[in-house]
Amino acid sequence: MDKNTDWKQKLSAEQYRIAREGGTEAPFSGKYYQHKEIGTYHCVCCNTPLFHTRQKYDSGSGWPSYWAPLSDAAIQNVSDHSRGMARTETRCAQCGAHLGHVFEDGPPPTGLRYCINSVSLSFLADDDIFLTPE
Repeated sequence: MDKNTDWKQKLSAEQYRIAREGGTEAPFSGKYYQHKEIGTYHCVCCNTPLFHTRQKYDSGSGWPSYWAPLSDAAIQNVSDHSRGMARTETRCAQCGAHLGHVFEDGPPPTGLRYCINSVSLSFLADDDIFLTPE
């Protein structure tokens, strides 16, 4: 999608508030927080593959957490000094959608915790990738 995409037409109000305006969903409320199906999480705005369940873990934070993205090129980390805090925001590198934040308190091998809003994601099960028409 190009920079002129009308995100308000493509996204729900909640998706727009979080992905395009930098909002946050309530902890323990996201549909992917306790999601166990095997597959890939994509950007809800542009469908870029971002995270896989192989890198997902239960951080207890209330948001889906990953110790690494699919590739460093899929995400962009930027300084965030909003709400009186110094954090590192994680965005989709393709379209700039707000995904969440990354913290340095995650498990090995990276020591990182990508704390991501479910609303910023869509999911494609690994089985769905290999389905062919009958």
